[in-house]
Amino acid sequence: MTIDFARASRDRTLPTGRMASSGPAEEAWMTITDPRNGGAVGSVRRSDDAEVARAVSAASAALPAWSASPPADRGAALHVIADTLRRQERELAEMNERETGKPFEQALEGVRAAIATFTQYAELGPLHTGRALRGAPTAIDYTVAEPRGVVAVITPWNDPVAVPAGLIGAALVTGNTVVHKPSERCPHVGRMLADLIADALPAGTMVTVDGDAETGARLVAEPGVAMIAHVGSTRAGERIARAAALTGAHVIRENGGNDALIVDAGVDVAWAAEQAALGAFANVGQICTSVERVFVHAEIAESFLDALVAEADALTGSASFGPLVDEVLRESVHAQVSDAVEAGARALTGGEKPDGPGAYYPATVLSGYSPSMAVMREETFGPVAAVRIVQSFDEALELAADDRYGLAAAVLSRDPDHIHAAIARLDVGTVKVNAVFGGAPGGSAQPRGASGTGFGYGPGLLDEMTRTKVVHVEPGR
Repeated sequence: MTIDFARASRDRTLPTGRMASSGPAEEAWMTITDPRNGGAVGSVRRSDDAEVARAVSAASAALPAWSASPPADRGAALHVIADTLRRQERELAEMNERETGKPFEQALEGVRAAIATFTQYAELGPLHTGRALRGAPTAIDYTVAEPRGVVAVITPWNDPVAVPAGLIGAALVTGNTVVHKPSERCPHVGRMLADLIADALPAGTMVTVDGDAETGARLVAEPGVAMIAHVGSTRAGERIARAAALTGAHVIRENGGNDALIVDAGVDVAWAAEQAALGAFANVGQICTSVERVFVHAEIAESFLDALVAEADALTGSASFGPLVDEVLRESVHAQVSDAVEAGARALTGGEKPDGPGAYYPATVLSGYSPSMAVMREETFGPVAAVRIVQSFDEALELAADDRYGLAAAVLSRDPDHIHAAIARLDVGTVKVNAVFGGAPGGSAQPRGASGTGFGYGPGLLDEMTRTKVVHVEPGR
């Protein structure tokens, strides 16, 4: 008998404010508070070793039938998922707001991005084909894309609906089954998403386990997992890669970033400051491709810093500027800022924890830092723009390229030679010119260095989710 593990696990979510009166030890529960005011959201029990094993077993049992289904049928299932999410978009956004503090309208944008992503893969998946190969005139040579098997999808809290949609959608439409572990910082959103997706699929095709890093470690160590798709911190991604080396699972991971923004001489200063503020402060800096390091030409530095400080001050306290996800992250961000200031950097605005409830932190602009400071060497993941004044575009390029991460970078310039030099010399997966965010639908990105490996999203992700089989056929005798 096939167990519908995803639906059977719904009882693990406790109603808001109610604690377990009996059963597992207290440490088996994850209790979530609202980062806006510290109020209780609810508690979810961590999946134990046996539940993780059963999840992989259920996905393995569902694999033969799902992988044998026509791609068009799998695409149709993704259309159903998209329609289901559309009907429940407000509920998902409201829960995201309660668990992570993301303002409702921004959370709703994330849900709608997930809907668009499922729709995109519903259309792209059935078109994902092999290639014809040139061989002997009397032979037939071609390639076939086959599903890898059970895919473990491990996703973060900063966009807990849109990010899983890409990985889960690509895995399902190519014939894989999925075991999903959402972030322990937003397990209620993860459970809601799991139930909505699982209801549109055969039992076991999409299973969710709840838990933290230990649960994730158990999942990636399961021998039945053929592939691991991870979006999260570099430290977690490196642990996953080491674990997969023992099991042979294929790994793709999009991990931390320390993205640079180069602001060239000759650009409109107000526009450049708006771009820098958008890159550094969107989602309170909790985006893997947030602008972390800003290199501005000395010719415009003073007016640029004044404009950037004005942008930061206008954002802090506004309705669109929510809290950080929790107090733990706020302490981490503040520690980096405080260390930089103690080492000689100046906080032109922000840099202090506000009084009152919640995990709020102001939009902060730093200047006068040195490259050795942690705020420059490590991902901050908070609303901090660290600005360094440079004397030339070449100096900016040299400093921007001196980094162990390789996720993305941006350059604002009117000089074609400078733009092309940046594209050539920045060793990152994505270079954005005259915009800190954006990209064509269906685009794929391939992180480098400490930022990960493998294509994420777009048609490239469909390739990652499949194995290529070469077929050679000759006439019989």
